[in-house]
Amino acid sequence: MGCCSARCMLILLCCLQLITTLERQVFDFLGYQWAPIMINFFHVVMVILGLFGVIQYRSRYVFMYVLWTLLWVGWNVFVSCLYLDLGGLSKHIDVLSLGVASHGSWWKDNGPGCESGGLPSAGWQNQQNPQLTTVLSCWLEYPYIEILHCIVQLLVSLPGFVYASYIVSTFSDEEDSFHISGDFYHQPKPSQLFL
Repeated sequence: MGCCSARCMLILLCCLQLITTLERQVFDFLGYQWAPIMINFFHVVMVILGLFGVIQYRSRYVFMYVLWTLLWVGWNVFVSCLYLDLGGLSKHIDVLSLGVASHGSWWKDNGPGCESGGLPSAGWQNQQNPQLTTVLSCWLEYPYIEILHCIVQLLVSLPGFVYASYIVSTFSDEEDSFHISGDFYHQPKPSQLFL
């Protein structure tokens, strides 16, 4: 097996997905978005199972990874459309926070390069109330950061889908059959057929 085989490439892509998803998970924990936190957690679990399937030559785990990757691509397209206000979606609805957060994201005021200013009154400058703080400018606003996360996930997931589909087709011939009763089914050897 070469070092650039489909199996090695899928292992590399799964590791990249784990790293980028864990970074995205930290980003979402600092925000108010509970649905992405749960979906990211499921994604980490599915990528680990897919990675296990690739390493252990188990096509069922890799096939489960293929199916999850389709859902993951759909989720990232949905989140991108939501933040870009496309298709009648709006980032101001409580879909991602599951309706439990009444405040904005931490990233809205503390994103990269954000300069926040308080009220002009000197008495309110020491208050830490987020409603009284206005963001003057940001280098990159939080919706675009989330869209960049989605783009990175799509760029890693789509080749992962292609490699995993190829691996499922090659592994399925090599794997033993498994019956519902829990027994492995092995083809009898020709010498046993004549006894």
